[in-house]
Amino acid sequence: MQNNQPQNVNIKISDEILKGQYANMMMITHTKEEFVLDFMNVLPPQGMVVSRVITSPGHIKRIVAALSENLKKYEDQFGQIVEAPTPSNAEIGFKTQG
Repeated sequence: MQNNQPQNVNIKISDEILKGQYANMMMITHTKEEFVLDFMNVLPPQGMVVSRVITSPGHIKRIVAALSENLKKYEDQFGQIVEAPTPSNAEIGFKTQG
């Protein structure tokens, strides 16, 4: 017989991850099986990927819903956010270190 009671999950976070990373740009790529979100800190003429998150399509749908819900809560409390302009005439590409 299955127990349908909610289960507590303890999440650990290292001090390094706890500090967080600033990102002012994100690039998304995907395949049928996964989404790859590259968060970047860009200050022309260069930038750096500071975090990469790889997740499933089912999880990305939940992430988008959670972001949308929280964006609405934020704007309800603090007012409408003005969207930052899209960078113009900037070519973004990856360069590997080696």
